[in-house]
Amino acid sequence: MAEVVILIGLQASGKTTFFRREFASTHVHVSKDTFPNAKRRQARQLRMLAEALEDGLSVVVDNTNPSPEEWAPLIEVARQHGASVAGYWFPPDPAGSLDRNALRKGKTRVLEVGLYATLKRLRRPGAEDGFDELYTVGFDGEGGFVVERG
Repeated sequence: MAEVVILIGLQASGKTTFFRREFASTHVHVSKDTFPNAKRRQARQLRMLAEALEDGLSVVVDNTNPSPEEWAPLIEVARQHGASVAGYWFPPDPAGSLDRNALRKGKTRVLEVGLYATLKRLRRPGAEDGFDELYTVGFDGEGGFVVERG
C-alpha cells in the first residue's frame, strides 16, 4: 500500500533534511518549492501527488502545511488512491528556524515575515484531521533527528 507523508512545520525547521535522511530512498518528493514561479501551485502539487499514487509510489509532501486547509486536500487525494497518511509534526522553534534560515543562500532563504505568517497559521495535527499515524520530530543535538509517535 502506498503511503503519503505530510511534513508540517515552519520554514527552516529541518523538514527537507529529514526527508533526505529518512525517505529519499523510498518516497517521491513533492514540494511547491520545486516550482516556485508556477501558476496554480496547489493544483500542480495535487496532480503530482495523484500521479505518483496512480503509479503505486509513496510520497512525501514537503511544505510547511501549517493547517487543515493545506493538509485536507492532500489527505483527500491519498484516500481516493487507497493510500495511508502519516503526519510528521515539527514543533515550532522560531528562533532556531530564523538562525537556520539565515544560513540559507539565494532563493532558499525566506523572508522573516513569511516565517511569522506561517507561525500564526501553524496548528498541530490530530487524529481527528484524518491522519492514520502522527509523529513528532525534533533534533537530537548531534545533527540528527528524534522521532516519537504522537
